[in-house]
This record gives sequence, structure tokens and C-alpha cells, in this order.
Amino acid sequence: MKTLIVVSHPTLDQSQTQQFLKASAATIADATWHHLDASLPFDPAQEQALLRAADRIIFQFPLYWYAAPASLYQWLDEVWVRSAVYDAHGGLLTGKSLGLVVNLGQPARGYQLGGAEGVSLSELFSPFAALARKTGLRMLAPLVIDQFSYQDEAAHQKLLVAYQQYLTLAHPDKLSEQADWWLDQLADLGDQAALVGQTLATRQETLVHLQETINELKEGEED
Repeated sequence: MKTLIVVSHPTLDQSQTQQFLKASAATIADATWHHLDASLPFDPAQEQALLRAADRIIFQFPLYWYAAPASLYQWLDEVWVRSAVYDAHGGLLTGKSLGLVVNLGQPARGYQLGGAEGVSLSELFSPFAALARKTGLRMLAPLVIDQFSYQDEAAHQKLLVAYQQYLTLAHPDKLSEQADWWLDQLADLGDQAALVGQTLATRQETLVHLQETINELKEGEED
């Protein structure tokens, strides 16, 4: 899978979050890091070529005043135009997927009904879902990074895994694909990881059997 990471951030070098994500993406061969603020002025033809070459498009940005930074909207205005991403017959990006990687300066729990911010992230991200529908993209559940600078090392390691899976897995939220991803990582480590890999594979088989049993029970209830 070829992934285009479209990063909107006016002060990228000063962002601990973005530098961490950039380093995390650097080990993925088919991931292209594309910093919009460093690409101004945009060449629409070149930008559209990047879109066509990608299987997954990631919009990555910090949440500024409940929205993305200005460079992302400028890019959409100049690049995502009729005949490039949609036409009279529908979306031209069908078969590709769209993901959002968004970091927050405030606790994520505040973005919900009754929370400190008084608005949900789903509401704030709904324009991107509409854009996906218009252009034929399959929308992924967003990957939200909650106050990166306050996280400990264990949380950062967990984020690294979640981010790399988000960039590479067809369905990042599926446990079966996550398990296969771990098996691939362990295989790359060599013989020392063989025992761990076998254990994980056994647990994955158990998980599949449990899921099949649950499905059978649900079908029985419906009958």
C-alpha cells in the first residue's frame, strides 16, 4: 500500500508530536511524507499526481481553533478541483482511503457532549467525511493523539505501533490485521522472535475461533 501523508503544520520543526510521527513513518518504505507548508506555492498538477499514486491519503495536523491549519484548506482549494478528484459521474478517488491523524493540545475527553469544549470530534471532522463521500474515498476512523508532550514512554511506544498500523493496514482497527502486522514485525527480527511469533499466532487462532463462536451464538439468537 502506498500512503501519502499530507502534513499541515506551520511550525513543523518545533512540534514534538510531528517530529515523532515523521521518525515513525521514516521506516515505512511506501509512505511519502509531504509537508504542505514547505511546498508553497502549490503546483496543482504535481500535487494531483501524488494523489493518483497513493492508495491511502492521510491528513495530518494539529487542531487549531477546532479546525486544521490554513495550508490544508489552501491545498484542498487549489488541488482538489473538479476533473481531478470528482466529475459529473462521481468521485475519481474510488478505491483509495482517507485517514485523519490529529493531535490535540487539550484532553480528548473534553471533545464530547457535555465536555469542556462542548463539541465532539466527530462533528468537527464531518467536513472531511463529506469530502470523502464526494470524491469516492473510504473514510477511516481518525487517529487522535491526546496531549503528546504529557505522555510517558510506554504511551509513545503504543502510539508508534498504532501510527504505523494506521499507515499500512487496510483496516487498522481490525484485531486480525493488527495481529498479522505483529507477526510480520517479529519475522523481521529473526529466529530469536520465533517463539514469541508462534505464541502470537496461536492466540490469533484462538481469537478467530472465539469470534466464530460468538457469531454462531448471535445467529442462534436471531433464529
